[in-house]
Amino acid sequence: MTPGHVPADGLADDATPDASFASDNVAGVAPEILESLARLGGGTALPYGDDPVTAQLSDVVKAEFGARAEVLPVFNGTGANVVALQALLPRWGAAICTRQAHINTDEGAAPERLGSLKLLPRPTMDGRLTVDDVEAERGAAGFVHAAQPLAVSMTESTEVGTVYTPEEIAAVAERAHAAGMGVHVDGARLSNAAAALGVELGELTAEAGVDVVSLGGTKNGAMAAEAVVVIDPDRVAGVDYIRKFSMQLASKQRYVSAQLLELFGTDLWRRNAERANAQAAQLGRRLAEIDGIRLSRPTEVNAVFPEIDAAILAELRRRYLVHTWDAAADGTPVARLMCSFDTRDAQIDELVETARQASAARLAPRS
Repeated sequence: MTPGHVPADGLADDATPDASFASDNVAGVAPEILESLARLGGGTALPYGDDPVTAQLSDVVKAEFGARAEVLPVFNGTGANVVALQALLPRWGAAICTRQAHINTDEGAAPERLGSLKLLPRPTMDGRLTVDDVEAERGAAGFVHAAQPLAVSMTESTEVGTVYTPEEIAAVAERAHAAGMGVHVDGARLSNAAAALGVELGELTAEAGVDVVSLGGTKNGAMAAEAVVVIDPDRVAGVDYIRKFSMQLASKQRYVSAQLLELFGTDLWRRNAERANAQAAQLGRRLAEIDGIRLSRPTEVNAVFPEIDAAILAELRRRYLVHTWDAAADGTPVARLMCSFDTRDAQIDELVETARQASAARLAPRS
């Protein structure tokens, strides 16, 4: 089975599934974000980013990602990726990514349809690109009949819940740059990865040789706020114009910037990510104690990928919206369960108890 979102089935017609663990996008808005917007309130300010809040955000980004870093707030993660990759690539260029990459599987082909660029997906077991993947795609360089491999896009943390270390990102970036390629990171969950590793955001990006980042906010507590962070302006050209014609330039940008400023101008990004990661670790550990459930991989960030016996999964789906992500070698479904900054212990207790009861019923003798 190809990894990806498969809608849950087995729900009664009149049931409304509990979506608490379907995605970190189901979470609400962090109270601190709402408070920051309330403080900003009304009043007047110049539009399109020429406002004091965006200026403060720019200072925060420069402090984290380097003195030459530029920040361009956008509406959503797909928009951030499309803008960043267009700015990184010429019209004849292609981006190397993993087969599981969000830009390849979950954005409606937006990079290719709207950005007019080619993706070169690589098969991986753990969602991470390696130096060997860069080398494998280099053969098309200079061949006029092929889209030219001129960028690498890594997702941090990955779509399968794994994490690149700073050294791993640096190794790929170094090889990509040596081959004349730019380097992009889809950082929708960059905060979760940095929190898991105990490092700063800049250590996973600027210090590792990344040229442009899609910096995520919405999955970590923002209402509607992402950003393109250009780390190396020499490699990333025309991003202002691309953001505009890609329909990602907000007129009242101060309200997008305020959310990002509250996240990244404080330690809120780390606190929220640490909470989400810790709740996922608890969920995974407790599920793995149930007969008929085992973890397909260690829980590194806020995503849990349990292999769940089909009978248990069917019972879970009577109550919860559960996405099937893949299948184990023996055919057992692999589900994806996500935690967020506001996942409560009681919610985990309820899901685990539902799974425990389903496991017991499966093993009970039939009369």
